[in-house]
Amino acid sequence: MRLLGLDFADLDVAAAARAIAARPAAAQFAYVVTPNADHLVRLRRTPALLPLYHAAAFCLLDSRVVRGAARALGLAAPPVATGSDLTATLLRQHLAPGERITIIGLRPQHLPRLVAACGLAPPAHYDPPMGFDGTAEGIRRAVDFVLAHPARLVFLAVGSPRQERLAAAIAATGQATGTGLCIGASLDFLAGVERRAPRWAQRLGLEWLHRLAENPRRLGRRYIIDNPPIFALLLRERLAHRG
Repeated sequence: MRLLGLDFADLDVAAAARAIAARPAAAQFAYVVTPNADHLVRLRRTPALLPLYHAAAFCLLDSRVVRGAARALGLAAPPVATGSDLTATLLRQHLAPGERITIIGLRPQHLPRLVAACGLAPPAHYDPPMGFDGTAEGIRRAVDFVLAHPARLVFLAVGSPRQERLAAAIAATGQATGTGLCIGASLDFLAGVERRAPRWAQRLGLEWLHRLAENPRRLGRRYIIDNPPIFALLLRERLAHRG
């Protein structure tokens, strides 16, 4: 389903998790992106990032606000499959006993809490330094870690667009296997580092407000200044369709 220049999979969380889990561990590396309003506005401002999303095996909508606004304007809107829900479903329902995953990102001190919360076998874990994607050496070290620790599921939790750049770099080697998941702060929620919004707030599309209240200093600009142009972008798309 095409929306704002991206081809979204017509999959909800359960269906997306099943499709991803069905990929063999030895399959050539492919990756999943989960764009939300922040991503979509950034892509309009920086179209050079679009190829990273077009190359993904699965593009899943991570915003109930975007879906609701698109539907209100009469646009076709894909189902919502948030990175946080997808991550939780994969880790809790689609891992074989003792199966190891690979994680890029997540602070080392939070890893034991994630392992305990999800009953994981000890993951292969690398937390790259801040700004690692600014140098070829920084990207190479993260890519090399994934190549040295193959897994059916590789969780890339270093924020956007770093995780998408990293996923594309891993795929470009032609040597990696499994499925990479660009899932932002999803592991922080599962580890209890950050509190996720209550289910009722998620259903009403108010998760952004909960996150803003929890961390106004870090997220204030994103939700108050950077993200609102999404509504103008959707309206422009609707007018273009009508024209």
